[in-house]
Amino acid sequence: MKVYLDNSATTREFDEVRKLIYEMSGSAYGNPSSLHSMGLEAEKLLKLARKKVALGWNADEDEVIFTSCGTESDNMALFGIAESRKRKGRRIISTAVEHPAVLEPLCRLEQQGYEIIRVGVDKECRPDMEALKNSINEETILISVMAVNNEIGTLMPIKEIGELKAEYNEGKGTEIVFHTDAVQAFGKLRLDTKKELKNVDLMTSSAHKIHGPKGVGALFIRKGIKLPPLLPGGGQERGLRSGTENMTGISGFGLATELCMRNLEERTAKISAMRDRLREGLSSEIKDIRLNSPEDGICSILNVSFIGTRGEVILHDLETAGIFVSTGSACSSNKSRQSGSHVLNAMKLGKREIEGAIRFSLSEFTSEEETDYTVLKVKEAVERFRRLGSFR
Repeated sequence: MKVYLDNSATTREFDEVRKLIYEMSGSAYGNPSSLHSMGLEAEKLLKLARKKVALGWNADEDEVIFTSCGTESDNMALFGIAESRKRKGRRIISTAVEHPAVLEPLCRLEQQGYEIIRVGVDKECRPDMEALKNSINEETILISVMAVNNEIGTLMPIKEIGELKAEYNEGKGTEIVFHTDAVQAFGKLRLDTKKELKNVDLMTSSAHKIHGPKGVGALFIRKGIKLPPLLPGGGQERGLRSGTENMTGISGFGLATELCMRNLEERTAKISAMRDRLREGLSSEIKDIRLNSPEDGICSILNVSFIGTRGEVILHDLETAGIFVSTGSACSSNKSRQSGSHVLNAMKLGKREIEGAIRFSLSEFTSEEETDYTVLKVKEAVERFRRLGSFR
């Protein structure tokens, strides 16, 4: 049996998406900037995909910019705001548990003289809202906080942070911008930029996290927010990202978004049921574990520490049984081997809890049979490791 439980790293494409990409590659390959009929047809497909992705945010079509990935979208937002507003201030507020696509650009900005505030979190990965509120001042130009933590699954208080920003802007006459990396939230939560999230100015998403193709992402840019061009050139994507659009990827992204949003509640309820089944199975069958993910976290992520084991060893043991999991973010795996997950460290977990952590990330394709098989094989792997007495 093959059980894929690393969906926070990437997902299997929907069959419909794979079929669309194949068909477009052989027939609808025109450049949307060309004036002939094939170009005009490609332009129509581009507009259709943009409309579908915009609906995923309840945004207007001209508020969506296509990029190559979530990382590029984060970089566009962070460097763009830093550059365009550097005369207004140099303070940027974020958290200690962001994805590397946010953390690394912030480190570079810090080297360039920007003041970076990294707000801490509690043992459920929830940010210290009092510290965040107290960090906002007239030098602040940007707040960047992820919508869902990619390792733990904690839902961040994005609405509340947006309200804090809006209240401060109104009271002080400032123009602080709020960005959220919503890569793990898009396609799993209702992200309404006109109602609940009306105070979010920039939002990131990625196709391959929602059963779309790799190599394409998007950035929501609220009307009125000005960014300098990331890639100057032919002026595509409202002049912000020049270069011929990845039409197969963008169309696949649009279709994946449509499929996810069409039956969102049904999909997420099924994923939640499998996550709960996995949680209950592991809790009842294996002693000395810590459930790191909060019960009210995103439906797809369950992070568990198996005390007295090493997560990396368990990962490879499970792989031999056909089960694929992770020990944290795939984008920071090389660094985490040296010091452990930066998220779990920020949560102030102990060394044994950090070293024994495994992230299971599910999708609508995860079945009861696969879940039960995973519980069985994890139990066997953990007990085998503990018997060996390898942990010191």
